[in-house]
Amino acid sequence: MTNTLHRLGTVENLKGDYVIFVSMARDINREGSAPKVHEFLRICNKYNPINTGSSKLGSVLQDDVEFPDLIANLKDGSTSAAVFTELDTLQKVLAELVEADLGISINISGLLDGVQECCHQNGIERHSVEHSLGFWGSRDRLPERDVLELNTLCGHGMVSFNLIQKMMEHVRMRKLTPKEAAKIMGKCCECAVFNTTRAERLLEKVLET
Repeated sequence: MTNTLHRLGTVENLKGDYVIFVSMARDINREGSAPKVHEFLRICNKYNPINTGSSKLGSVLQDDVEFPDLIANLKDGSTSAAVFTELDTLQKVLAELVEADLGISINISGLLDGVQECCHQNGIERHSVEHSLGFWGSRDRLPERDVLELNTLCGHGMVSFNLIQKMMEHVRMRKLTPKEAAKIMGKCCECAVFNTTRAERLLEKVLET
């Protein structure tokens, strides 16, 4: 199960949103996994991800996180991720990971057809598929859909509704560009899965209202 399943959006704007990450199992392959996680991140970093990092140490969007330090400090069992916007790039990353055969679980969140195409192009079949069942309960207490589309870009929901609404207002008033506002929000996401490029595109719609 992954909290990156809950990204809300349309089929069109989710086409530019792919998260690839590693996970290990306690007492199976967690011990001694640090070098494998490091290699996973090195492979991803070669292809200029929008965001990368670990829930243990944060993401490269944060001012105090540098990629070399991230590699040096990650320990066994550190779930780590990278975000890409192009399916072709994701396919190349997956090709290198297949060749590296790291022996740890590789997960991809994204539109199912695109992810399956990536797997087939690399001669592999995905192990399993997980779906989000959406929002349940008192949905009338949730904010507007455009706010949720930005909030769910962080798996742990650490980009608050209030901050998103403030950033949208700043963009609307031309106090911040969509790119600047997206980066501010992205710094709040400790799990390193916030897609600033998609956030920027979503914020550009604010200028049309």
